Amino acid sequence: MDFKLHKDEKLCSRTAVNRLFEGGQSLMAFPLRAAYRLRPRGEHPVQFLISIPKKRIRRAVDRVTLRRRTREAYRLTRHELLLDELSQTDCGVDIAFVYLDKGLAPYSVIHEKMTSLLTRIAQAAIAQPPTDTRDDEQHP
Repeated sequence: MDFKLHKDEKLCSRTAVNRLFEGGQSLMAFPLRAAYRLRPRGEHPVQFLISIPKKRIRRAVDRVTLRRRTREAYRLTRHELLLDELSQTDCGVDIAFVYLDKGLAPYSVIHEKMTSLLTRIAQAAIAQPPTDTRDDEQHP
């Protein structure tokens, strides 16, 4: 099993991010909020981004620390909870993780909440068919 995070797994496209926040669903497991959008399976089944708002965490060192903790929790849990479930469907997911707390959470808390969020996203992906992005582009 490959635990590496590759660059093309990051969600970078501005249109994909806008589509995610405009038409996606949201789940919360404090201190994390996950906005996700189901889509037809492409080259990568999951693309993600992590947002640590400067308004809540003022020091850059703390934002980087939280980003690393969140990325590590995602990296270690994505295979067993999300990718295995998505391989059974013809569905892909775009996910944005947003940190909500005003202080630094320990890694154990972030890992626990990440596990909860990814489990719920995988269940939603199995229960719902993906929205077709080609229809969205043709009918604004």
